[in-house]
Amino acid sequence: MRYPPNIRIIRVMCSGRVDPVIVLETLAQGADGVLVGGCHIGDCHYINGNVQAERKIRMLKKLIAQTGLETERLRLEWVSASEGARFAAIVEDFTNQVRKLGLSPLAGDNPDPKILAGILAAKKAAGDFRLRALVAKEVKLVEEGNVYGEKKTQDEFDKIISDAVKSEYERSEIYLLVKNEPLSVKEMSQRLGLDPQRVLSHLVAMRRDGTVTIDKVEGTSPLYTALEVKEG
Repeated sequence: MRYPPNIRIIRVMCSGRVDPVIVLETLAQGADGVLVGGCHIGDCHYINGNVQAERKIRMLKKLIAQTGLETERLRLEWVSASEGARFAAIVEDFTNQVRKLGLSPLAGDNPDPKILAGILAAKKAAGDFRLRALVAKEVKLVEEGNVYGEKKTQDEFDKIISDAVKSEYERSEIYLLVKNEPLSVKEMSQRLGLDPQRVLSHLVAMRRDGTVTIDKVEGTSPLYTALEVKEG
């Protein structure tokens, strides 16, 4: 069975092992699109790996939407090992979809600096604990409830994760900005197009988490700088 040669296949043990950080790094390196394929729901050898993949991709699309890059450059499909014809058709359809979008703005020697900065911020946010923990807790919160037996509807959970994605993305943008040079709230607000009060509220949380600190004060304006975040 034939399919377009544009795709580069990378095999993994399970679609659930596809880390959002790897997808974002692939896009940052200029790939025109990423297609994730997994076993059909209910057929996972690892029980629920594909269910976890579905939740990760859903969160990842919300992150990509913050960056200005088209979310259509990422796609998740279910296809079993015996469905060769379906796989070939999916690859052809995705190739055509990406071709319509055109070359990635991150491809080549002169990637779009704004979108690249956004993808790097999304990559940092995807690697942080909060979003990973929320994705992992979705089944429990929606189907089983918390320790008090209180459940969230799917719509309620989607709102929670959408708000978390936006907040973590903005904090990652701030962190990467002040990692390069100390900046005031006003300067960060202007560069990121965020309300100064929102920037300040993020900084309060980030100081509490130990990711930023005040470097110095110029006039009456404190300048913030990033602290090195230790992994693990």
